[in-house]
Amino acid sequence: MNPHRPSERAVGGTQTKVWSWPEDAPPHSGTDTVAREEPLEIRVRGQSVAVTMRTPGQDEELAAGFLYTEGLIRNRDDVTGISFCRQGEATDHTNTLNVFLNAAVEFDLERVTRHFYASSSCGLCGKASIDSIHQLFPPIQSDTRISPSTLLALPDRLRAAQPIFDATGGLHAAGLFDLDGKPICVREDVGRHNAVDKVVGAGFLGNTLPYADRILLVSGRASFEIMQKALAARIPILAALSAPSSLAVEAAIDSGQTLIGFLRDHSFKVYSHPTRVSS
Repeated sequence: MNPHRPSERAVGGTQTKVWSWPEDAPPHSGTDTVAREEPLEIRVRGQSVAVTMRTPGQDEELAAGFLYTEGLIRNRDDVTGISFCRQGEATDHTNTLNVFLNAAVEFDLERVTRHFYASSSCGLCGKASIDSIHQLFPPIQSDTRISPSTLLALPDRLRAAQPIFDATGGLHAAGLFDLDGKPICVREDVGRHNAVDKVVGAGFLGNTLPYADRILLVSGRASFEIMQKALAARIPILAALSAPSSLAVEAAIDSGQTLIGFLRDHSFKVYSHPTRVSS
């Protein structure tokens, strides 16, 4: 085994050898915990649908959330089971999940492939992307309100629920909160989208969707894909510790979602539908 490769796999983190160079001191060797990143292949009825790089943990939620936010499953009854592959061609059975669907659910792999290609191609962008999403998930109409003081308290509460980040410093987080700022579900992952999928998947598998009176906080920036996933879960308010993209703002405006950015250092900016933020 290569002594320089990470080893001793644990939940969310892996021990690896490291050389440190402190200022005004000689270098020394030791160990450090780094965030685990491994591929997860998602199969539906035995057919490969997607491969994503993720932090192992809550993989069933990740698969369910991904399929739900892509509009491939709609109801809890659509899924009869999710399990790791134990045989066949998968070389690492802990990284291959098979999602079993109700026999009545139509699943056209060719259509799914076309959908993913179109969603990622340069030919589908801007307003066309938003219109395409609205065919699956209509805009939100909601009278939900949250106070500025509650919003300002959320970053510390999200940070307090990130044990793997404490050990590695290398994970994103997505947190679902009620309107009083109580954490409902917090998930960590090396991928921002994966963390959101895990939160949505938890609601799907637990039959607690839609999240109509909840707020989602993400640790990084807000992208169009994050807004899409929040829209699928019917989340009216999304906040990010960092900046939103231009398409995320456009999507939030057209989808009836309140988008908050730069929620840090005791301040924030509201980019769409500001009336939901009120004392």
